[in-house]
Amino acid sequence: MKPPIALVTGATGFVGSAVARRLLADGFELRLLSRKNSDRRNVDGLDATVVVGDLTDPASLQRAVEGCDAVFHVAADYRLWAPNPDELYQANVDGSRALVAAAHAAGVARIVYTSSVAVLGIPKNGTPGDERTPVTIADMVGHYKRSKFLAEEAVRDLAAQGAPVVIVNPSTPIGPRDVKPTPTGRVVRDAAAGRMPAFVDTGLNVAHVDDVAEGHLLAYRKGKLGERYVVGGDDMSLREILATIADITGRRAPKIQLPHAAVMPVAYFAEALSRFTGRAPVATVEEIRMSKKRMYFSCAKAKRELGYAPRPARAALEDAVRWFRDNGYL
Repeated sequence: MKPPIALVTGATGFVGSAVARRLLADGFELRLLSRKNSDRRNVDGLDATVVVGDLTDPASLQRAVEGCDAVFHVAADYRLWAPNPDELYQANVDGSRALVAAAHAAGVARIVYTSSVAVLGIPKNGTPGDERTPVTIADMVGHYKRSKFLAEEAVRDLAAQGAPVVIVNPSTPIGPRDVKPTPTGRVVRDAAAGRMPAFVDTGLNVAHVDDVAEGHLLAYRKGKLGERYVVGGDDMSLREILATIADITGRRAPKIQLPHAAVMPVAYFAEALSRFTGRAPVATVEEIRMSKKRMYFSCAKAKRELGYAPRPARAALEDAVRWFRDNGYL
């Protein structure tokens, strides 16, 4: 029997490469959408066909989805700072709309769209948010969150028109192959290297990147069309995350907790400096604003309906630290 053909966008990235590996292990024939000059270290050696295309080029997306049985749209512009914020909306909103529309027109049987918990509401009483927590675009801090919110709305509109879409909302993925690395990966790397002497009061839902990839496959197999599923792990304060990394590495955990107001001027200065250097700032205003809330979420729906079973967050941190160490990041 011929294996199903799946297109994975964003496969050169952190989550996308984990999804690609999981699909290969499940017997899929893979196509990987990649921009012409993308860093492809994360897919080197994979038994897959690389298709050159771009989310801002609708014609390339139409060619990429032709003949596919499934599409896993993982690609996104996740920068929390960009010299031109319009680029985030072009990739995340317009690109997602174009890809899902092209896949539907091409007769793709199922589309798994990677959203984010960043678009979900956070209860004011401190309990974890979930797929049903009320939220509006006014609650979205910064261009990244707004662009992802609008992107999911665009995809949900297409689903209402018949596109066979299942949505997954990953929390904070951590683990191996974070080559860039992601903003959270930088925190893990710097803490493991002893370069984080202080922290702010915030919290995240931490999930192993390979569990997030498993959640994508489960959504493809068992997810209800038009529904969304949080694929996450354990809620942890930043203090707990740093203490766990310190325990893993044998270092002393940082003790200094800084108020958000003390860090904000640093972020403003870093962004102003970046406009001259062209390099990403070491801290962004959006990051500090987001950190004022604890991003805690429940993946009970995915556990109940998909059979999702994430491993403990410590395992994700251990694998991330090991990978950073083995690959010279520390």
